[in-house]
Amino acid sequence: MSATATDSAMMYRALQLARLGAGHVSPNPMVGAVITASDGRIIGEGWHRRYGSGHAEVNAVASVSEADRHLLPEATIYVTLEPCSHYGKTPPCAKLLIDNHLRRVVIGASDPNPLVSGRGVRMLREAGIEVTEGVLADECRALNSRFMTAQTLGRPHITLKWAQSADGYMAATDNDGKSYPVQFSTPVTALDVHRLRAVSDAIMVGTETVLTDNPSLNTRLWPGCSPRPILFRSERLPKDAAVMQRDPILLNPDCPLADNIRSLWTDYGISSLIVEGGPTLLRSFIETGLYDRIRVETSDKILNSGVKAPKIPDNVPNCTLKPA
Repeated sequence: MSATATDSAMMYRALQLARLGAGHVSPNPMVGAVITASDGRIIGEGWHRRYGSGHAEVNAVASVSEADRHLLPEATIYVTLEPCSHYGKTPPCAKLLIDNHLRRVVIGASDPNPLVSGRGVRMLREAGIEVTEGVLADECRALNSRFMTAQTLGRPHITLKWAQSADGYMAATDNDGKSYPVQFSTPVTALDVHRLRAVSDAIMVGTETVLTDNPSLNTRLWPGCSPRPILFRSERLPKDAAVMQRDPILLNPDCPLADNIRSLWTDYGISSLIVEGGPTLLRSFIETGLYDRIRVETSDKILNSGVKAPKIPDNVPNCTLKPA
C-alpha cells in the first residue's frame, strides 16, 4: 500500500513526539510513534524518553486505554524509525507489534544499525503485517543525523563551532603577541550554544584552550546533560582545571586524529561531538575532512589583529553563520 496524506500527517506527529527525547536518549536515536484506529482516531502515542528505557513503540502501545485495546488488530502504528529486531536494553519492538497483532506499520526511515537494518521490516512482513516504508524519510533521517552518521561512518557526528570578530579573529593579542580571549557571544547566542551542548554526547577543546580559558564546557544555561569533555593527554593539563573534574576522555596525541575520533564511537559509544577548541585544533579537523557541520558565530566587533579564525572550506555543507 502506498503512502497517503494521512500517513504523512501522522508521521509529522510522530516526529514531534520524537523530538521530546532530545538530549536524553543518545547514543540511541530519537523515535516517536502514533497508533490510529481503523476510523483514523489516535488511540496511542509514545516516544523514546530516556536511554535504556522503553522505546517509542512500547510506550505507544502501553498508552492505549483498556477500552481501545480491542482495536489494535485493525490499527496502524506510525514510527519514525524501523522497529528494532534484536534484544538490547529492551526486547525487540518488532516482536511487540507482532504480539499485539497490529494490522499495519508505517515507517519513516530504515535503521542503519546492522543489528536492525531490514530485519525489523522482514520480521513484520513474515508475520503477515502490512508495512509501508519511507514516509517523510528525509525528515526522519535528518532528525537523527547524529545517530545516522555514527552508524554509517563509524565515528561521531562532528560539529565544529567557533566565535569570531567581524574581521575574522578568534582572540586578541597583547603587545607581546600573547593571545587573550574576547567576549563575542551575547546572552542569546550563549543560550543557543548551551542548547547545542545539551543534545551532544561530547565536547572537545585543545590544551591551550584549557590553559587560557579554563572552560567548564557544561550546560549550565540549558536543561539537559552536559557533554563529556574530550582532551588530548598532556602533562601541561592542570589537575585542578574545571574540565579535569568531569571525567574527561584523554586521547593519545601520538595517534592519527581519525583513529582517535573513531575510538570515541567504538570504545565509548559517543555519537556526537562538538569541537570548540582554538584555531589549531579546528584546522586539524578541517584539513582531514572530519566534520559534518560548521557553526560560526560572528560578532560585529572589529579587532584588526589577533588570532586568525580558520577559513571555512568552499561549498561546505551545513555551515551556519550566526550573527552575535
